Amino acid sequence: MKELVRCRPCGYVMEADKLGDVCPACGLPRKVFEPYRERVSPNRLLLLNFDLHPIVIHLSQSFVIAIPALAVLKHFFSGFQPEIIHSVLLFSIFLFPFTIVGAIVTGIIDGLTRFKTLRTPLLRVKIIFSIIILALSIALFFVGTKDEFYWLTMILSILSLAAGVQLGLWGKKLINVILPGTYPQKKGTKDKKSEEEPKPATA
Repeated sequence: MKELVRCRPCGYVMEADKLGDVCPACGLPRKVFEPYRERVSPNRLLLLNFDLHPIVIHLSQSFVIAIPALAVLKHFFSGFQPEIIHSVLLFSIFLFPFTIVGAIVTGIIDGLTRFKTLRTPLLRVKIIFSIIILALSIALFFVGTKDEFYWLTMILSILSLAAGVQLGLWGKKLINVILPGTYPQKKGTKDKKSEEEPKPATA
């Protein structure tokens, strides 16, 4: 296993043999680094290093921002590339709920990997808000393609944006939080294993 070091002032962790004269994150000299031991099991760390949730959540965030912006362009600047704006808006509305489903699925995986449970107060609130955004995206899917529902489309998209911003703020607070150790063992697994092991013969 490679030796790790951590910058004491900013907390940046990296491999010791890749450390230069300064910390890549904060720029302080290398003397502020200290030895660091990873407390998370390798299988959990491997899954987290795929960054599935951050990648998918950024994809959904691009749509949650694009839809109200495109709706404003279409309504108030109707002479500016109307066919392109309309097509991109329809494309965004169509894909939006699928990206939210992906964000929820990867969020569940990420939550279970980081915290070993989804029952923490902040994760529960995030799940509720994610379901609200999913419901809004499905409503947009059905009404956003019709010009007569323009204002409803605008309201739904702004509500989605507001919920998405709040989710992002909560997610930022949790990004570096990982419980140490490995996944919880099922009850009875350890005892059963010890029962199966042959006891040493006594004289």
